[in-house]
Amino acid sequence: MTVVSAPGKVYLFGEHAVVYGEPAVPCAIERRATVTAEPRDDDHVRVEAQDLTLDGFAVEYANEPDERSAVDVPKPLLDAATGYVDAAVEQARDAADAPAAGFDISVSSDIPLGAGLGSSAAVVVAGIEAATQALGEPLDRRELADRAYQAEYDVQDGQASRADTFCSTMGGAVRVEGDNCSRITAPALPFVVGFDGGAGDTGELVAGVRTLRDRYEFAADTVEAIGDIVREGESLLTDADPDADPSAGLIGELGELMDINHGLLSALGVSSRSLDTMVWAAREAGADGAKLTGAGGGGCIVALDATDETATSLDYTPDCEQAFRAELATEGVRVEEA
Repeated sequence: MTVVSAPGKVYLFGEHAVVYGEPAVPCAIERRATVTAEPRDDDHVRVEAQDLTLDGFAVEYANEPDERSAVDVPKPLLDAATGYVDAAVEQARDAADAPAAGFDISVSSDIPLGAGLGSSAAVVVAGIEAATQALGEPLDRRELADRAYQAEYDVQDGQASRADTFCSTMGGAVRVEGDNCSRITAPALPFVVGFDGGAGDTGELVAGVRTLRDRYEFAADTVEAIGDIVREGESLLTDADPDADPSAGLIGELGELMDINHGLLSALGVSSRSLDTMVWAAREAGADGAKLTGAGGGGCIVALDATDETATSLDYTPDCEQAFRAELATEGVRVEEA
């Protein structure tokens, strides 16, 4: 039995603009998906999922989706929960040259689902790593990140970005621009996350931005301006003294850029009343900066605040279902038990 965990992520800067070749800086956070994989003697896959639906479920099937045994979970939830596991298993089989390998797999997660925190990427990264480790064919981190991206790309019909899977694999802060991905230095940023309990439709939101960008030149300029924010923020991070107290000016400058980034995303139509309410609650509580994270339309905001004030304020904000501190995850995917 092999147990592997992988972190979720927040976008410090750059969501949506990254679709058009602009850079983005996502950061891994210490909220993790954990996957356990144990090889079987047949080609079946048995998936037991906790925290992926309200009640959890267990389902066993062979290589064809129609062969799945009956399970009392709505089909869209079942397909969503098992689709990423299927893709991870296929990548692991291909990497290990073991097309008939079967597994007993269990999945748990403390990353809110569909909230823009990279829950699916964490499941895919941890799933591929757990399965290949269990087969005795571990992958180097670059190949793991590439295969995880391909798995998400297949499940999401070509809509995936490398940002989530690369960040979950590598940990820390990363820079993504097209197919070019690298880690960058970052201090222990004091993230606070607010979750409204919902989720936006990523496909619709991406399509909406595309329509605006194609129709209006100033919308295209807005996308480019987000890219400029990313570059400025990246310079602040890479030029900072890693041994210095990040609260000494850096957090304030990053927070100011986050505020501007949120305003531009809102102008592109991807914020929502609940996200804006949480952003303003964080700012009024003294956060250095706050913005939506992920596709938008609902889900999560991320703020920078080293005190407890922002989390406390969000706890009392009607549009916020959950608030929590999320430390920067300096370690990406890791084997917990082999």
